Amino acid sequence: MRRTARHLKAELHGRLDAALAVGTGALVATAFLAVGREGLETALFVWASVHAASDGTPKPLLGVALGLLTAVLLGWLFYRGALRINLSKFFTYTGALLVVVAAGVLAYGFHDLQEADFLPGLGDKAFDISGAIPPDSWYGTLLKGVFNFQPDPTTLQVTVGLLYLIPTLALFLAPSRTPAVTPARDAA
Repeated sequence: MRRTARHLKAELHGRLDAALAVGTGALVATAFLAVGREGLETALFVWASVHAASDGTPKPLLGVALGLLTAVLLGWLFYRGALRINLSKFFTYTGALLVVVAAGVLAYGFHDLQEADFLPGLGDKAFDISGAIPPDSWYGTLLKGVFNFQPDPTTLQVTVGLLYLIPTLALFLAPSRTPAVTPARDAA
């Protein structure tokens, strides 16, 4: 992701020019399909969230409405030029966040294997901070949903998560060894 971010603007402009060379219809169709796919994914996510809230409250719909309003506001600000984003930093931060999420998913998978009695150590807790972060609180639920955080993980979960997280994050955040490629200038 970090390597791609350096060249993303030039690549996007190149692909846009190539698509326009084919015709504006191809560009419109591609944009329509991309937005339609994202809309379908969002609709499925909303449907699952509403059905998961079995208490009948409108909280999932309120969250969706707030998320959509935030997305529209950010899109409008980007379009108007009021908000700019450094794509290199953006992809670095989101990539690092994805590494943390992947470590949580891996640790959660090992916890499931312990619950299924495929791996030992289910009763061997590394720590328990359930008093500080109750699993049924809004922030406990948020941490669980985003990072698969568990306030009372087993020693195996913590070990596996850290064995993945530390080297992967170090490799991801290490300075790039390849110099940034500059576009060649046409000889005139």
